[in-house]
Order: sequence, then structure tokens, then C-alpha cells
Amino acid sequence: MTTDVRDILDIERPATPEITRDSFLATKKRNFEKAKGTSKRPEGMNREVFALLYNDNKDAPPLLPTDTALGIGSGYKQVKARLGMKKVRKWEWAPFSNPARTDGAVFHHWRRISDEQKDMPYPFAKFNKQLEIPQYTIAEYNQHLQTNTQKWSKEQTDHLFDLAKRFDLRFIIMADRWDRVQFGLKSVEDLKERYYEVIGILSKIKGQNGNNGGSGGAPAAGGGDKKPFVFDIEHERRRKDQLKKLFERTSQQVKEEQNLLNELRKIEARKKERERKTQDLQKLISQADQQGDAATNAQNARKYEKKLHKKKMHHQPRPSKVDSVVNAIEVGTSGIKFADLRGSGVSLRSQKMKLPANIGQRKVKALEQAIQEFKVDPAPPPTEEICNAFNELRSDMVLLCELRTALSTCIYEMESLKHQYEAACPGKTLNIPASLIPSTLQVKSESTDNLAGLTNSSS
Repeated sequence: MTTDVRDILDIERPATPEITRDSFLATKKRNFEKAKGTSKRPEGMNREVFALLYNDNKDAPPLLPTDTALGIGSGYKQVKARLGMKKVRKWEWAPFSNPARTDGAVFHHWRRISDEQKDMPYPFAKFNKQLEIPQYTIAEYNQHLQTNTQKWSKEQTDHLFDLAKRFDLRFIIMADRWDRVQFGLKSVEDLKERYYEVIGILSKIKGQNGNNGGSGGAPAAGGGDKKPFVFDIEHERRRKDQLKKLFERTSQQVKEEQNLLNELRKIEARKKERERKTQDLQKLISQADQQGDAATNAQNARKYEKKLHKKKMHHQPRPSKVDSVVNAIEVGTSGIKFADLRGSGVSLRSQKMKLPANIGQRKVKALEQAIQEFKVDPAPPPTEEICNAFNELRSDMVLLCELRTALSTCIYEMESLKHQYEAACPGKTLNIPASLIPSTLQVKSESTDNLAGLTNSSS
């Protein structure tokens, strides 16, 4: 490329050396050594990671100082263990004896040599705790502990309590150490039954005598306040037999039991489904009966109404607005029915005070005006009592608004009938009783305005 540039700029260039066999082989050798010196990037290694590798023959040392280079620390190199210069404490193979043993056995263990521990007792002696097995005298045995069935003799009972004292009521070991040659065969349940029987009798005796001593698995006899423990040998035997049968089941029996359990679950599911269908059917039957009764009652009512209509067709006056309003109030359309949130999951108590969606905008506006008129807090604290009282108050307010509307309608009808009477009978007037005219100023003003409007229209 340098030769091409010199040719373009018309600059003299040195003469190209003649290529010979030796010069060609020397160039090949240099290229081969250069290629041999460059390390190849291993497969799977990123180019950036391979570029971070350090090579003394190729790369320069890192520019950033390190702890190793500055001599501050050892960097990433593991530090060798620094052993202390103190003397090693000596240990000795020392003998020791356990105070719980009465045979004077001596054992050995390694112990650190120190002046403080030379005369120390065995450190694990604090765990040597034994149960206090109560004792009985010959007189107590002859008077209270003899059995009528002769299952237990005094020698057997003495041997039982000796084993209980030696092995701390470990009845499995006691049954294993039982002298079968001299005292016969006794099971674990027999040993438990006899031991707790004797303990119960001794606790009663010592409780009657005012002696509170005696533990060893028996309840304290503090004046007979606590009942002694009674061992149920039959229940224990049945329990062990059941456990033995359960343990000795074969794989086929286990599978059969699992299949039976699955069938039981299916039967219970089908039973619940039948009960649910039966309840639904009963509901449908009751609804059909109610509808049939309602239809019969409605049909009878319609027949009765037709008869009355035929009789009073010529004498029946035209129904007025007062009758419609009064009938609507009597049917029960007044008031507010708030939703019951029982069984609807988690909800806030303030939701009880929310107005139902079926209330019209006129009632809502009238309710807001009534709340402002009576100076009631529109959002009181939603406690249980306040919610119930606030809902009842708003229901009464709605009823009050409806009654006011009905009252104004009644007054309007009365005034209109009066004027119709005076127009039909000139020179005569119809006096409305003062008891029928309300004293409310608002109703008076409304009736006066309605009357004025009616007069203008008639004129």
C-alpha cells in the first residue's frame, strides 16, 4: 500500500529487493514463530474475558495498582495459618467415678490439667436424677395390698418394686429383667396394672394419715384432693392388638382399604348431591304451591271485584289522586330496605349505610334536603348502633317526605273539589273543617300556590 501511495504522489521509492529462496524462507519462519507465540482463545470463552488474561511474554503488566504490588496486603492469595506462640495446654488420661453407681466402678477419660479442675466432681453428675419409689411395710401389705385372686404374692410385689427402683419405671426393661423362673411370666401390662394399683392404695392410705410423702409416678396424696391414676389394662391390650394388626397388614390389604375409603368418599359425595337435589325439588314444590295459592286468591279477588263493580258501577265515583297515594303508602312502598351483608364475605360496616340502587333520584334529593334540614351528619362513624339508627332515621325521613307529598295532594284535591262544588252550585259555599287543614306553613304555602294556579286556569 505504501508503494501505491508513492506512485500516486510521484515520489521516488527505494528499489524493491529481489526475492530469493532464502529471503522467502526467512519470512515464512518469522510468520510461523509469530503465529506460534500467540495463544488461541479456548472454545466457550468470551473475547473480552480472554483479553483480560495476563501473559508475561506478550502482555504488559496491569496499569492499575493492586494490593500485592503496593505491599499492603496479600491480595487474593490465601494467608498461611499463623500458629500461636503460647504453650499448648496439657491433657491427661484421668480416672473418674459416677456417684450414681453403687458398685464403685472407675472409668477414665481425657481431662485438661489445671489447678481448678483437680478436685472437681464428675460434671455430668447433675443429671443423675432418680424417681422416688414409695415403700410399704409388712403391716400395710397385709392390711391393704393383698389381692383376692392370688395373682400377686408379696415376693412378686417386692420384686416388682425393686425393678421399678433400679430401672426408674422403664416397664419394657422391667419386663425383660423379670425373674420368670422364680415368679412366672408377667407381661408389661400386668406389671403396670399391679404397680399403679399399689401406688393408688398407698396414696389413699397416706392421704388419710395426713402424710404427703410418696411420689414415683403416683399422684400426690395431699389430703385426697387428687384422684389416683387407674391403669386400664384391657384398653391397653386392645390398643396394642390393634397396632399389631395395623402393622402386619399386607400390601393387598392396604390397597383394599384405600379402595374402600375412595368408595366411601364417592358415596358421601353422591349422598350430598341427592340431598341438594331434594332440597331444590322441595323449594320448587313450595314455590309452585305458593304460586297456585296466589293465583287462586287472585282469581277469587278478581271475581269479587267484578261483582262489586257490577253492583256499584253507577254509584262509584272517579278515583282521585289521594286514593292512589294512600294505597301506595299502605302497600308498603314507603321507607328504605337496606341490604343485609350477612354471609357475603368480608365487608366494611360502612357498606350497611349505603343507599340501595333501586331508590330514585327524587328520593335521594329529598333525603339529602331532609338531612340538611334536621342538621344530621351525612357520614357518621359506622359503629353497629349508629349504622342501625342512621338507617332507620333515613327510612323514616323518606316516609316523612312521602307523607308530606300525600298531604299536599290531599289538600289540593280538597280545594279543587270545593271550587268545583261552588261552580256547580252558585251562591253556595263548602266549608272545610279546620281539623283537616294542617298547620304546617310549608303545606299551606304549597296548597295556596296550587289553588292560585287552579283559579287562573279556570278563569
